[in-house]
Amino acid sequence: MRTRRLILPLIPLSLAGLVLAGCATTIALPTETSDTSGGSQTSQSETTVATTTDTTAEAVLAANENATVVRDDEWSASDASEITLTGDGATTSASGVTTEEGTVTITESGVYRLSGDLTGSVVVAAPDDALVVLILDGVTITNADGPAIEVVTADDVAVSLAEGSTNTLSDASSYADDADANAALYSAADLTITGTGSLTVAGNGNDGIAGTDDLAVLSGTITVTAVDDGLRGEDSVSIEGGTVSIDAGGDAIKSDNEEEDTRGYILLEDGAVDLTAGDDGLDAYTDIVITGSTLSVAASGDGAHADSVLVVAGGTVIVTESYEALEAPAVTIEGGEIDITASDDGINAASPTSTGGGMADTGETIDVNGGTVVVRAGGDGLDSNGSLTMSGGSLTVFGPQGARGDGALDANGAFAVTGGTLVTVGGAGVAQASGDSSTQPWLSATASGSAGDLIELVDDAGETVLSLTAEVSFSTIVISSPDLVADAEYTVMVAGESVTTVTEGTATIGQGGPGGQPGGGAGGPGGGGQRL
Repeated sequence: MRTRRLILPLIPLSLAGLVLAGCATTIALPTETSDTSGGSQTSQSETTVATTTDTTAEAVLAANENATVVRDDEWSASDASEITLTGDGATTSASGVTTEEGTVTITESGVYRLSGDLTGSVVVAAPDDALVVLILDGVTITNADGPAIEVVTADDVAVSLAEGSTNTLSDASSYADDADANAALYSAADLTITGTGSLTVAGNGNDGIAGTDDLAVLSGTITVTAVDDGLRGEDSVSIEGGTVSIDAGGDAIKSDNEEEDTRGYILLEDGAVDLTAGDDGLDAYTDIVITGSTLSVAASGDGAHADSVLVVAGGTVIVTESYEALEAPAVTIEGGEIDITASDDGINAASPTSTGGGMADTGETIDVNGGTVVVRAGGDGLDSNGSLTMSGGSLTVFGPQGARGDGALDANGAFAVTGGTLVTVGGAGVAQASGDSSTQPWLSATASGSAGDLIELVDDAGETVLSLTAEVSFSTIVISSPDLVADAEYTVMVAGESVTTVTEGTATIGQGGPGGQPGGGAGGPGGGGQRL
């Protein structure tokens, strides 16, 4: 884990909120009180939080190396030389193309239109300053011994999918451990995929589409199956449009440059991206930035994991299955529609170097500044090993049930709500509400109900301030909203029945009263933990 431009020296601050754990209910109070069962409340008076630099999408992208992309206006299809694949070779009049034993080799810069079938491979071995454009116009390339298309040398390469064309690439069933080229479409140069046709890629031995530099998708319909990673660009992966469907045994989309801290990132700007992964849906060694796109993930690992910053600024993000849905040392939500499900934490701010244990604020951040976010979590809904702040947008957390001591909200450091609408519905393992750093009204109530029950918050004039349908059984509700009035009384209705009355800025206390300790720290139940 590199701390680049993210974590600055720790600064002591007063704790923004108190977390109380009772045997039957968990109550969050804004001030120190006594336990109604005769015990004393445990609280912390001081902690440390990290000051971070700007983690907005604009700032993160500006700090990273710009990706190299071949735009459609940089070349013309009218300049294309025709290459007709003929089973075990090819016919062409182009001077820079040779054929030998099933290998078609392109050695000159230029635009080439490929059609037909080939049992073998297409290899680009052009000068280091060459721009090579491959227009795939109804090709099927199958290679039992290696990649279907391999770029050995060139400056930039574009694969353009001709309008109305269907193209298929399939590679070897296995690769040597030391093989450099180990994907059905492999490039040792910057690679751009464009056009309006379709491309189906079977990565039988390792990755589907992979490169050592930048990998960009501008358009087209791309379907990838791979035994390991689906799309992998070492320096970056960017998707600006098109339809991308990936079913990968490893990570669906990955960028893994471990040597340069301005690379190794993933950018989703537009298009439809549908991912199924045996590991992570998105995995970046540095940053993940989502400014557009419609992203859908079903992953055995994390829905999206970044080792530095993860930002969602727009688009739609749906994670239907994951261990942790969104994870990075710094997670920022600026906008978009986000609907995520996780067996553990929904949004987790933890560092890869976390060793677990303790309640210390280690500098991680979760910032919700906009957007509409719905979280369904088996562990903590939002879990930060550092601070957790909300200044805008809408955030709804369903779960957890509290069996492990997890909670809807868990921050080791400062927790502040200054804007937006926050609702948590779940068990009473650890419920945390905002504290001294918050400027927006809030309340916490003990109110039991089942999935499907309508929850309503009614003011003293009988007007409904907020309503939603519970998706889980629950015993604790936390609400913060600009529509709440300071010191006013509200009635919580569940399935049409009044269950409790609570005053803004306070919390109801159920049987057993407030007790014990705050939610777990890194690595323990309720904590941010470490990347496994």
